[in-house]
Amino acid sequence: MNPLIGLLITVGLLGVNAFFVAGEFAVTSSRRAQIEPLYAERRRGSAKAMYALENVSHMLSICQLGVTVASTTLGVVAEPAIAHLVEGPLTAAGLPEASSHVVGFVVALLLVVYLHVVFGEMVPKNLSIAMPQNALLLLAPPLVAIGAVFKPIIYAMDHIANWFVRKAGLTPRSEISAAFTAEEVASIVEQSEQEGKIHDDLGLLSGSLEFSERSAGDAMVLLTELDTLPEGCTPAQVERHVALTGFSRFPVTRPDGVITGYLHLKDVLYAHGSERDEPVTPWRIRRMERVRDTDEVEDAMRHMQRTGGHCAEVVDADGTVEGVLFLEDILEELVGEIRDSLQRDQI
Repeated sequence: MNPLIGLLITVGLLGVNAFFVAGEFAVTSSRRAQIEPLYAERRRGSAKAMYALENVSHMLSICQLGVTVASTTLGVVAEPAIAHLVEGPLTAAGLPEASSHVVGFVVALLLVVYLHVVFGEMVPKNLSIAMPQNALLLLAPPLVAIGAVFKPIIYAMDHIANWFVRKAGLTPRSEISAAFTAEEVASIVEQSEQEGKIHDDLGLLSGSLEFSERSAGDAMVLLTELDTLPEGCTPAQVERHVALTGFSRFPVTRPDGVITGYLHLKDVLYAHGSERDEPVTPWRIRRMERVRDTDEVEDAMRHMQRTGGHCAEVVDADGTVEGVLFLEDILEELVGEIRDSLQRDQI
């Protein structure tokens, strides 16, 4: 073969190899969430891109077939062409023909490997990783067309490969999962915040991800730490307790410490004059619901939303009251500390 023609074929094969490598990394690096909006807008190439993401295994088979054929042909064509160009000057310089052939072969092999790795593999790989969405929109249509042409061969390859996968006790998958676990999302949020992609100054994102990991027992106020009011308390006592603690809701307890319900500040606003020193009537004491200490905080919050309560007793498996869960404490698990509207900084 004419060495010049061999070099031209070498360049072409490097381009073919780069095309399939770029396609492979474009398929595996692209996210479905990025392509779906473009598909809805009927962006050019988006339909084929969606097909590629829904048939990842098939697309990778196309790319692997292309890379293998291009790489093998590159070795067959490029090595002799480059070796011939190297052998001529060496022989003319007086080097024995056998030695010239060995040197030419080694130089050709090293050069072909270098060109193949750098321009046939690394450059297209890095380009696809840097802009996977654009690469997929550009490369998906020709890749799908090539797959249609060589469908029987690729189907046979997929069938054999999937057979071995099943024999290993696994289920072949044609699509990469687009779902993430809570831990993975938390890691994504943390990494994105470090790179300045998102700002979570208030901790809303991180708090919401950790929210489901907390139980009612984690967020409750222990009985020994509660600010309570006794049964038979007066509106004046409630107002003094509000002024002293800065809170607006208080569990009401019997002399033996059993919680009978809770009072909100607005429950005693009816009192005027002598009424302020008369015991609050029992019907004004609000009922307190119960939740288990193992309940997730979001489940406890939904229960309180359904019943309209602002707090609930937290009980263990035996029904023993361990503490009280306030709606405010649940929200603090999500967004951080919240100050009661009546709280003031102590001076």
